[in-house]
Amino acid sequence: MPSKKVTFPGAFGDMLSAKIDWPEERLKGWALFAHGFSIGKDLKPIRTISQTLVDEGYGMLRFDFTGLGESGGNFSDTNFSSNCDDLRQAAKFLRENYEAPKILIGHSFGGTASLKVVDELPEVGAIATIGSPCDTTHIVHQFADQLTEIEEEGEAKVLLGGRPFVIKEQFLEDIGNQDIASEIAGMDKPLMIFHSPQDQMVGIANASHIYSKARHPKSFVSLDGADHLLLKNPADAEYVARVLAAWAARYI
Repeated sequence: MPSKKVTFPGAFGDMLSAKIDWPEERLKGWALFAHGFSIGKDLKPIRTISQTLVDEGYGMLRFDFTGLGESGGNFSDTNFSSNCDDLRQAAKFLRENYEAPKILIGHSFGGTASLKVVDELPEVGAIATIGSPCDTTHIVHQFADQLTEIEEEGEAKVLLGGRPFVIKEQFLEDIGNQDIASEIAGMDKPLMIFHSPQDQMVGIANASHIYSKARHPKSFVSLDGADHLLLKNPADAEYVARVLAAWAARYI
């Protein structure tokens, strides 16, 4: 499996770190992966999904959003809108250097960003979300006890996944100005929703809401027993990729 590290400018001009992998045999098309809030492209399940999709004949680009992983920039300056811009830049990089993405995949908050931008990417023939919130304000529960401090002081240091991050008031303002329900309702792409009924981070009701708002063709796959990050059972990530590959083939 050939692979390569690449970089491209993100929302604020900082260089974003990315990894591309592709099959040695015939390439069916490129997939673009957007990771979840504060996580990064190198989480093991994301690597598993990438490798499995390559095994299924797809090229894969996964990248770190601004200020995360190996990417440049300051995380505290980012927000949902800048994440969407990073995603647009990733698609632009693929389009200009390889081939425009045919599949857009987003995990958690990255899935919400994918729902926002997918109709701007005409070459994308299918979109998949994995454990994604149905709206941007859902993310607030991760630091709800510090909202007052953020509003009064303009920022606060919060723990996300056991790591410290600075969240600024501009982040709250930005997520409060999004209307993802309208984006989903107006989306004109085939959609696959993966979600675990046992997801303790993003409840299954989010999947129901996305499904109810989206137009057909739309599909739902229950990841019964899986955790939000797909870390508990390595087979869960591989299952997602294989089901996704088979489903997407109909649309690309």
